[in-house]
Amino acid sequence: MKTIRELLDEKGRQVWSIASTMSVYDALALMAEKNIGAVTVTDDDRLVGIFSERDFTRDVVLQGRAAKETRVSEVMTSRPVCVAPEQTVEECLALMTDKRVRHLPVVEQDSVIGLVSIGDAVKAVISEQQFTIEQLEQYISG
Repeated sequence: MKTIRELLDEKGRQVWSIASTMSVYDALALMAEKNIGAVTVTDDDRLVGIFSERDFTRDVVLQGRAAKETRVSEVMTSRPVCVAPEQTVEECLALMTDKRVRHLPVVEQDSVIGLVSIGDAVKAVISEQQFTIEQLEQYISG
């Protein structure tokens, strides 16, 4: 079973963050520029939340708010569900399913060291399954 640390070693540890005082528009511009679905929200290098496309659609668009006038702090998910790098990918998928979230900040010693999306986790599981299938095929034919 692959750990989150191993997944981050493969995919990279780049985490894009914004301050809670930024506008939703600025957060969306960063997300579009980096082609990502969520950003961590940090104040004074401390994780205070996460802002995702889901937060935008539910709490800005559907509420009739203006993205340029709404602060991220007003619509972010505060107290996000986080994981440790020692947890397995399978544990994270189960957590994502249970908590109905698509992004998990990876925290070690009170610092965000990565961000795992449901797509990252599914890709890792498929890769492990493909490796197992190839090994079994070699065993059977060899």
